[in-house]
Amino acid sequence: MSKSKSLGQLFKEVRLKKQLTQLEVAEKAGVHWNTVAKIERNEQDPQFPTALSIAEVLDIPVSELTKYYRHK
Repeated sequence: MSKSKSLGQLFKEVRLKKQLTQLEVAEKAGVHWNTVAKIERNEQDPQFPTALSIAEVLDIPVSELTKYYRHK
């Protein structure tokens, strides 16, 4: 199964649409801003709890996240 975009790309796309900075997302999600940056650059695969925290800040439904974690 191939995905049209990575989880990092999804986070970045939604974050930019909401006009939020990486720092704002990180602070609201309770993670370091560099974690958000690395995820968006596909340099780090987040653990599910981290991805869930970021997704909640960005109003991304859990059902969307499961697409990226289904086969892990």
